[in-house]
Amino acid sequence: MPSPSRLVVLAPNWLGDAVMALPLLTDLHRAWPNTEIVVAARQSVAPLFAMLPVVAGTIVFDGGGGRHAIAAATRNVALLRSGNFDAALLLPNSLLVAWLAWSAGITQRWGFAGDGRGPLLTKAIARPRTYGHQVEYYQGLVSGLGLAVGDRYAGVVVPDAARVRAAALLHEAGVRDGQRFVVFAPGAAYGRAKQWLPARFAELAFLLAHDGVATVLVGASGDTRVCDEVARLARRQPEPAVIIDLSGRTDLATLAAVLSMAAAAVSNDSGAMHLAAAVGARVTAIFGPTDERKTSPLTATASAQPPRLVATAVWCRPCMLRECPIDHRCMSGISAQQVQQVTAL
Repeated sequence: MPSPSRLVVLAPNWLGDAVMALPLLTDLHRAWPNTEIVVAARQSVAPLFAMLPVVAGTIVFDGGGGRHAIAAATRNVALLRSGNFDAALLLPNSLLVAWLAWSAGITQRWGFAGDGRGPLLTKAIARPRTYGHQVEYYQGLVSGLGLAVGDRYAGVVVPDAARVRAAALLHEAGVRDGQRFVVFAPGAAYGRAKQWLPARFAELAFLLAHDGVATVLVGASGDTRVCDEVARLARRQPEPAVIIDLSGRTDLATLAAVLSMAAAAVSNDSGAMHLAAAVGARVTAIFGPTDERKTSPLTATASAQPPRLVATAVWCRPCMLRECPIDHRCMSGISAQQVQQVTAL
């Protein structure tokens, strides 16, 4: 297939999925080094792609829904049309993204077949019937275009300005110069079933404090409640741990910088987990209802430390449920001591 001059890649909507799609972008650049690759994504994930050197630019889509959906789609079509792209690669499987590319007049439109969008695509690629990790699913688009699939690394480059913001934020919040800290990401957008118990996070913070390690809590605005609960429980330990709550206070680039500065990151299966691995952090990933074979964090480079995965061998996992209908044994069976030993600072 001849290389396009300007290619727009329509990105997934969730941060974790976006990180797992990064190897696809590297594959495209390797195959087509002279192609200008631009990524179109929602505001929540667009800054991620600005940290990938092979991406020439980003388009921030309007994510308006409900009664604003038609106006948002119209604006997104205009954004795509103004980019003068000759090809579009669609990572989401929705009919809407195919309609956006078609309406923008992009000549070549490629993506997985299905959801009734075949007539809007110039190349409909058969979805993989079986695949292991989610990255293999995205790279199925690469092979479907007749291109070679490369390594599964998902490293990003944190901007210097973000590091400056992160250092200032940490200092303002109470992290002393040179103090080691571990980042906790106790939230999870998919549902509460993916969340390790807040009391266990608090106990882990207490155990880390014995070694002089502070704890920094991170998360989006929707995670502030669970972060507040972890902080409250940690401060009620016999020897209160040093807890710094940054939830809702970081943009994506600043969060990436904070994660890159940490001694380690402990996270549920979430976007923060994937981002931590992408910046080269030492990651301990706690899996409950989801399948670590499908969504374990990718390493940033060949030399990066592999993530440490923690999960329990219970009969009911992976169930993929948002809420546990029984006793949440997949998470309650994981102790703070177990996670501390795995993290092994």
